[in-house]
Amino acid sequence: MYKSSLAVAVALGVFAQTAGAAGFVEDSKLSLSSRTMYYDNNNREAHGAVRPDQRETGQGFKLDYISGFTEGTVGFGVDAQALWGIHLDGGRGYHKSGFMPDDSDGSSVSQWARVGANAKARFSKTEAHFGSALAPNLPILVANDGRVLPQTFEGGTIQSKEIDNLTINAGQLTHAMGRASSNRTGLSVSGASADSNKFRYGGLDYKLTPDLTLQYYYSNLEDFYKQHFLGATHVFKIADNQSFKTDLRYFDSSSDGKNGSGGGYNFDNNRGYAKTAGEVDNKTWSAMFTYTLGGHALMLGHQQIGDDGGFVWLNQGGVVDGNNRNEGAGGSSFYLFTDSMINQFARAGENTTFGQYSYDFAGLGVPGLKASVAYLRGDDIRNRSGDGTYNEWERDARVDYTIQQGTLKGLGFSLRQGVYRGAGESSDDQDQTRFIVNYTYAFM
Repeated sequence: MYKSSLAVAVALGVFAQTAGAAGFVEDSKLSLSSRTMYYDNNNREAHGAVRPDQRETGQGFKLDYISGFTEGTVGFGVDAQALWGIHLDGGRGYHKSGFMPDDSDGSSVSQWARVGANAKARFSKTEAHFGSALAPNLPILVANDGRVLPQTFEGGTIQSKEIDNLTINAGQLTHAMGRASSNRTGLSVSGASADSNKFRYGGLDYKLTPDLTLQYYYSNLEDFYKQHFLGATHVFKIADNQSFKTDLRYFDSSSDGKNGSGGGYNFDNNRGYAKTAGEVDNKTWSAMFTYTLGGHALMLGHQQIGDDGGFVWLNQGGVVDGNNRNEGAGGSSFYLFTDSMINQFARAGENTTFGQYSYDFAGLGVPGLKASVAYLRGDDIRNRSGDGTYNEWERDARVDYTIQQGTLKGLGFSLRQGVYRGAGESSDDQDQTRFIVNYTYAFM
C-alpha cells in the first residue's frame, strides 16, 4: 500500500509542476475521510451458519485527491484515491457478513487496502474519466457505499452537458473493486461464478421544464443481460415550504449471449422463480410519491416485479478466485426504491407497497438532526417451483446527527435498525443494527 501511495503522490506532484496551469493546482482538493462502523446482524433462522449472529466493528480511511484542469482548449487532470480498512472486532464465527475480507481460518483479515486513480479531460462542457476509482450513480448502475469502504469500478466514462437542459452519460466498465476486497474482479450478476469484462451503457437526462426531468438509459453486461430504463421525476411546488414529488421508474431486462446456456453465466433470479431457469427475463415498474411540509416528509409508493423472473443488476458476490475462494466482492446497490437496509424485494412476481416518514429537526432549532422510519411489504412472491406464493416485510428506522459548528464541525453519527421477516423459501429472518461515525477533513 505505502509504496503504491508514494508512487501516486510523486506522479501527481510531477504532473502538477509540469502542467503549466494554475487551475490544476488552485482547483485541487485533498481530503481524508474516516468511517467507524459497528455491525450486528442476528440471523434468527441461520441455515447452517456457525453462529446465528454476526457482530463486527471496522475502521475505514479514504484519502481523496481531486485535481483541477489544466488550461487550454482541452484541460487535463488526475484524481487519486487510497483506501485502508482495519478490522477492530468480530472473531471467528461471528465474521461472515461480507463486512471484511476472509482470512484462511474463517475469521477476518486484520487490514486490507487498495489504491486507484483516474485520468480526466475536459472540453467545453464535456468530461471524460478513465481509471480504477470510478463510482457511478446512475439508474443502471449505483456504486455501493454501505460498509467501511466504498465499492469502485474500473473503466471509462463520459458526461456531456453541451446542450442546455440535457445531460448525456456513456461509458464502458471492465472490473469492480469490492468494498471488502483489495482485489479487482470481473463483472457479474447474482449467483453467477462466471464474469464479464464489458459493461456498456448510455443514457439521457432531459430537463423538459424546471420541475420535470425525463430519463432514458440502456446498458449491456456482455453474456449476461441487456436493460432499458425509463424514468420521470416531477416536483410540484405548492408553497415555499411545501411540495409534492412524483418519481416513476420502469426497467425492461432480457438475456444476452451466454446467459442461460450454462457454464456459470446463469442468473439465479435472486434465489427465486424463473420462467426459464438461469435466464434474465424481467419487467419492473415502480412509483413513489412524496409530500413535504417544512421538516416533514411522507413518502408512499408501490413496485411490481414481473412474473417471469427477478430484477437484475451488477452483483459480483458469487465471483471466486482460482482456488474457488470468494473474492470479497459482494455488496451491490440498484436503482429501485426497495433497495433497503436488509432486503431487496426484487424476486419474480413480487408486489411491494412501501412508505417512509422522515423529519428534519432544523425547524425545531436542532440543525443536523434527522430521523426516519420506513416499512415495506412484498406479496405474491413466486416460489422457485412456481406452484405457490409467499410474502415478506421489513421495518427500518434511523437517526442521523451531524455537528454543525465548533472544533468537531462535520462529525456525523448514524444509528440504524432494521427488522426483516419472510414467510417463504430463501428467507432468513433478521434483526440488524448499525452504528456509524463519519468525519471528513479537507486539507485543501
